[in-house]
Amino acid sequence: MKTSVLREVERGIRYALLAVFGLGVRRRDPGAVVNAVVAAIGTYLPDLAERASGVELRPWQRIYVQTAMITHAIGMLGPYDDVWWWDHLTHTHSSSILGGAVFAISRHRGRDPRPRVIAAVVCFGLLWELVEYAVHAVGNRLGVEPVLVSYGKRDTVLDLVFDLVGATLVLAFGDRILGDLGDSA
Repeated sequence: MKTSVLREVERGIRYALLAVFGLGVRRRDPGAVVNAVVAAIGTYLPDLAERASGVELRPWQRIYVQTAMITHAIGMLGPYDDVWWWDHLTHTHSSSILGGAVFAISRHRGRDPRPRVIAAVVCFGLLWELVEYAVHAVGNRLGVEPVLVSYGKRDTVLDLVFDLVGATLVLAFGDRILGDLGDSA
């Protein structure tokens, strides 16, 4: 993918996040607004990772990270509530990004990535679920719409299962698709 095309795709993702932000403001939906802002900041993670590690990500890797941002933000406009698989998709996608980063760092340091990927994804997944629950509870307590929604125990378990699906995908395909990151970091 040419650099100019990559930049256009990245710009398109950021414009889409601006649209989510605008819709969130129009709907008076603080969850969509906050998620759009956080996601827009998150689109710069590939740049930050490249500068911090000295590794150049492949164009598809940059887009893969950025599409996670847009799917989370769009989810706040309704798909999390209306599309039964949306939450599963976003958890799998995000956990594969975290797992991929841990995988590449582990390989670069000459360590077995398997336990590290699983541990990082499980620990971060549990932490995320606790934060989601706390933000939801505080929002309800204060009588304001929470920016994160907790749907109960079943949803929490499913979120953690799909976090593990993402980690498993990284372990299954990591050497093939992330080998360049572990070697040149």
